[in-house]
Amino acid sequence: MFIDTHAHLFYPNFKDDLNEVLNRAKENGIDNILIPSTDIATSKEVIELTGKYDFIYGAVGVHPHDSKDWDTSWIKEIKELAANVKIKAIGEIGLDYYYDFSPKVKQKQSFRAQIELAIELSLPIVVHTRESDEDVDEIIGSYKETNLKAQFHCFSGDKDRAKRLLNLGHYISFTGNITFKKADELREVVKYIPLDRLMIETDSPFLTPVPNRGKRNEPSYVKFVAEQIAKIHSISLEEVGRATSYNVFKFFGIGEMPKVSYTYQLNGNLYINITNRCNADCFFCERESDAVLKGYNLGMKKSEEPGANVYIKEIGDPKKYKEIIFCGYGEPTIRWDVVKEISMYVKENGGRTRLNTNGHGNVINKKDIAPEMEGLIDTVSISLNSAEPEQYSKIMGVDKSMFYEMKNFTEKAKAFVREVILTIVQVNEIDIEKARKFTEDELGVTFRERPYFG
Repeated sequence: MFIDTHAHLFYPNFKDDLNEVLNRAKENGIDNILIPSTDIATSKEVIELTGKYDFIYGAVGVHPHDSKDWDTSWIKEIKELAANVKIKAIGEIGLDYYYDFSPKVKQKQSFRAQIELAIELSLPIVVHTRESDEDVDEIIGSYKETNLKAQFHCFSGDKDRAKRLLNLGHYISFTGNITFKKADELREVVKYIPLDRLMIETDSPFLTPVPNRGKRNEPSYVKFVAEQIAKIHSISLEEVGRATSYNVFKFFGIGEMPKVSYTYQLNGNLYINITNRCNADCFFCERESDAVLKGYNLGMKKSEEPGANVYIKEIGDPKKYKEIIFCGYGEPTIRWDVVKEISMYVKENGGRTRLNTNGHGNVINKKDIAPEMEGLIDTVSISLNSAEPEQYSKIMGVDKSMFYEMKNFTEKAKAFVREVILTIVQVNEIDIEKARKFTEDELGVTFRERPYFG
């Protein structure tokens, strides 16, 4: 259920009871553990541990504390160590100005050299930062045009820093620090970060989470970090486990690709994955890549699309959910007849429905489908993306005329659906206020922004 992405199990205080520690981890739902190194010697210890236990993986590299004697010849040795099949990253590396263990110049040399090795090897990096955010971010930013992937472990920065790192495509990881009594500001940062960019860790043997503060930290305690994230995001523990485990698979290659889901639960709602097909090609959509959302694989082929009876069986009692939402990576109205059949079942059994669409349903079905939504769809949420037809066309990968089709569909839907919402993705180039006025003043429907990290 969980993966601890940062545990220093080579430390002496695990020497006498490591097997018991690992057994407790397994008993508490920890499927895999990643052990980062701190220098050449511990890199070799990590490799030894990964060979002994099949569910343990490692990272090799030199920590900033150990970079005082940094020599360029070390890169060759790290590269050789990284060739081991169980090594999934370079790390932990970075900058630490809190302690004066290594000169800043040496730390920066070590950090850059290991980043460049990771890029060469197409491996991600595990980043340590302490009182060095500005320099770390400047160095990381200088590689934004490369294939660099970074996990910012034990994150303690603010929302602005998190946003900058997320926009560069990197991941944020939290440990027991988010459970501490005085960590309210950090918990607000956790709330801000989308679930599909989060990882969890213990940083064992340090930063033991509540309720075990004062004890040695160990991988089994990562569940307390997951529980805190679930509480902050108001979601189930299972959702946290599924999403963070997939993030680890995507980032480190640890674990396996989840099977295709026809329905998926998020925030008390049940989502219906009708199709992965779409008549548009939005630049921010991952439909053509892995098509995985928060650990749910939505990337089914046309030949795998099931009939309404399969969805109805998985729904069961629709009253168990706040809403039944037709939403995947594809356009639901491509299978409009199936949507209607499922909606009829949901409404007959006391449930609420919402259709998430690009608003092209009339063109797709070659008829006006708005009247058919009456009594079946409670809310329709339409992707606006831009109030400017030319920009809309560019974002959506469709002809400019589809902007007016979307607008027309919105106006017609108002007569048959209780609530109509237009949504827009928060991309810098889009005039958000113009879109808001277009939605509220011209069309008279609800406006909603959707966060986006490029």
